[in-house]
Amino acid sequence: MKLFPALLVFSALAACATTPEASAPEYYVMRHLQKASGRDPALSEAGRAGAERLAALLGKRRPAAIYVSTTRRARETAAPLAAKWKLVPKEYDPGDTAALVQRVLAESGPVLIVGHSNTVGEIVERLGGTRPPDLGETDYGEIWHLWGQPRRTERLRL
Repeated sequence: MKLFPALLVFSALAACATTPEASAPEYYVMRHLQKASGRDPALSEAGRAGAERLAALLGKRRPAAIYVSTTRRARETAAPLAAKWKLVPKEYDPGDTAALVQRVLAESGPVLIVGHSNTVGEIVERLGGTRPPDLGETDYGEIWHLWGQPRRTERLRL
């Protein structure tokens, strides 16, 4: 009879560990950081500083993958975080959100996606989050964190 309460506690703990909340994928979606001018520009000084802050903000938990568009500014946004965890960012075509989302859904563990002002909203929405307002040309440093079941969307700021 003394074993019965212990079995109940163990069963409750096991149920918590396998709830949809515990196994739901976690995503971070953002626009690249501030850019310099020119064709396929690098990050500006402010953008580079923001990329370091991003690595500090998301650096406590190793991402399973980092996805960046094919642009220099997207790669440079993710570079400090990728270096911290010795990850090679995976490039995607910013014109094919459906293919990106399909790849991201196959990952296990947290995923960072660095996109553009005209792609972030659709990416968040296709991953099951609440679509954020359209981003303007000067909107930088916002990260949409998606987690849980039902899906929750939280806006973080660098």
